[in-house]
Amino acid sequence: MRRLLARRMKFHLLGAFLVSLGCATLYKFGIAEPRKRAYAEFYKNYDPMKDFQAMEAAGVLECAPPK
Repeated sequence: MRRLLARRMKFHLLGAFLVSLGCATLYKFGIAEPRKRAYAEFYKNYDPMKDFQAMEAAGVLECAPPK
């Protein structure tokens, strides 16, 4: 029974470290990278003036009433 806590603590710390590293890796490659690619693809062809004119025509903006 001697040093039981120390041995189990080493095992659990290593396990917790590996689980957290795995979760961080899964988040990076499962969520963050696809999101970055989606934003890059969206802004590659994005025209802010066209979007502004569409919002202006719809009456969404208070500073630019619809024509």
